[in-house]
Amino acid sequence: MKIKKVFLGGTCNESTWRDKLIPLLKKDYFNPVVNDWTPECQQEEKLQKVICNCQLYVLTPKMTGVFSIAEVTDASNKSPKSTVLCILNEDDGCKFTKDSIKSMDAVKDLVKSNGANVFNTLDEVAEFINQ
Repeated sequence: MKIKKVFLGGTCNESTWRDKLIPLLKKDYFNPVVNDWTPECQQEEKLQKVICNCQLYVLTPKMTGVFSIAEVTDASNKSPKSTVLCILNEDDGCKFTKDSIKSMDAVKDLVKSNGANVFNTLDEVAEFINQ
């Protein structure tokens, strides 16, 4: 699959993973993070998930909600070859607990068993997307 545009989903909460990944990308992308989340932003995100032929979800210890886990699982069922998951066990000094790591490993296994692409570093993600 040749990636043309990637949706940058996953952890928000002032996580800097997008700031680290974007300079590594040689492809177009959509960053859904905005200062004020409005219904219009939500509609644009839904549209971009259709436009982008790759959905990336990066999960980090800064996540407070679990919807991104549902999103990546859903995407890996519907479009496994165009779904990418990366779980970072550390994010700006924050770390997953031992129990959370077990849960994240189970999420990785589930998403991978659906046929999606799973990585452990942003460098691996960038290499995959840029190929």
